[in-house]
Amino acid sequence: MPARVRELRRRRVKAYDGPSPAATEAQHARRKLTVRERLDILLDPGSFNEIETLRTHRATGFGMADRKPPGDGVVIGWGTIEGRTVFVHAHDFRVFGGSLGEAHAQKIHKIMDLAESTGAPLIGLNDGAGARIQEGVTALAGYGGIFRRNVRMSGVVPQISVMLGPCAGGAAYSPALTDFVFMVRDISQMFVTGPDVVHAVTGEQVSHDELGGADVHSGTGVATFVHDDEESCLLDVRYLVSLLPSNNQQPPPTFKASDPADRRTDALAELVPVEPGRAYDMRDVVAELVDDGEYIELHETWATNVVCALARIDGTTVGVVANQPSSLAGVLDIASAEKAARFVQTCDAFNIALVTLVDVPGFLPGTDQEHNGLIRHGAKLLYAYCAATVPRVQVILRKAYGGAYIVMDSRSIGADLSFAWPTNEIAVMGAEGAANVVFRKEIAAAADPEATRASRIAEYRERLVHPYYAAEHGLVDDVIEPGETRATVARALAMLRTKRASLPHTKHGNPPL
Repeated sequence: MPARVRELRRRRVKAYDGPSPAATEAQHARRKLTVRERLDILLDPGSFNEIETLRTHRATGFGMADRKPPGDGVVIGWGTIEGRTVFVHAHDFRVFGGSLGEAHAQKIHKIMDLAESTGAPLIGLNDGAGARIQEGVTALAGYGGIFRRNVRMSGVVPQISVMLGPCAGGAAYSPALTDFVFMVRDISQMFVTGPDVVHAVTGEQVSHDELGGADVHSGTGVATFVHDDEESCLLDVRYLVSLLPSNNQQPPPTFKASDPADRRTDALAELVPVEPGRAYDMRDVVAELVDDGEYIELHETWATNVVCALARIDGTTVGVVANQPSSLAGVLDIASAEKAARFVQTCDAFNIALVTLVDVPGFLPGTDQEHNGLIRHGAKLLYAYCAATVPRVQVILRKAYGGAYIVMDSRSIGADLSFAWPTNEIAVMGAEGAANVVFRKEIAAAADPEATRASRIAEYRERLVHPYYAAEHGLVDDVIEPGETRATVARALAMLRTKRASLPHTKHGNPPL
């Protein structure tokens, strides 16, 4: 027995250490951590339980018979993040460049099935060169099994992809099917066809980073979060997990808040200008509203005219959707509608209440938007809100005009509670535009058109755009002081915590994809 235990330990050490010291040095030379160094940062100390450590591939052609490293280039297992179980699969780039073959894929299938059956988050640390060419179609079939499981698990357990190296071809579609994608500058790349193929087909010369680097995908909406180094990236994965429930049958984690739920937010009156045309940074409003000013913003540099963030209010996770007046005046357009729709669906899937902060002048006008399907894309956000069954609270800060007001979780599409500041302007359009339409002929025929226009603008504003019109007609539940916002929202969310929704039987909806 002692001899056999020594042999087991020798095999384990070989698997843990990787193929050679030179391979580890090469990984570090690329400014990349090894697979186990990454797991040490991601997981609670000593919590990782590895399985199928000694598995090898069965391929025999192209010299593969003589190269059978233990683990086959992927490490799988489970551990904990802040005491909660998570499942992990992580490429080892030192082994076959992290490429996926039959055994490699079956290991990932195994851990995905365990995550689904036990109801725990799945985290993939991606650092692989794609399908293993020496194994042919079996590698491609392995990807198919991963994709099928990604879709089956969608909305069941949180799926997080962390890009820590190249991800090319079909391999890029698994991260695209998951809930959150992290990328690291200079070391992460994602593309369907690489630079060589692009050059062969189009003649275009482009580097890996220029084609699919982190900064590229922070602007395409592929990357949810972008970081400068692996350590900060993995620490943010831990923070994200702390905000999410383990599965769709559980509420998000609740922590004892040190920030009082009834804390006044009088600073909001100074942060948000009364004048509807003046810009400000909505992120300052979010920071003032949430616990301890802490939140994590998704897609920070994509579709910047809407802010989507996860935070806590009174210790419980909430999703915040907010127009951003400092970017395109906070209008909704194709990209921002898609960004917000995806976020609303994610929050709804995982029982995360939604707080919508409204300051929207409308949809972005123009032939470019219309010709590229603004109607269809804008309908995605409308569909997402209408389908959401989680607690939904709307706060109207200033402008709320036209269809954009409806889409931003108005009472008419199912918001549970709507509150407005005394600066709110809820109307079909601004008073200036409305007067120009309604009184066009009168203004044109007037002896003093400008004076007539000013008079009619004031009349329209007094009758329909004053801050209490919506409250008088039951379209907002209360008009509140800016300083009361946090306390009002916290009380509303506490009351709505036991909300139950009854939906008609359906296989699934048919959203405007």
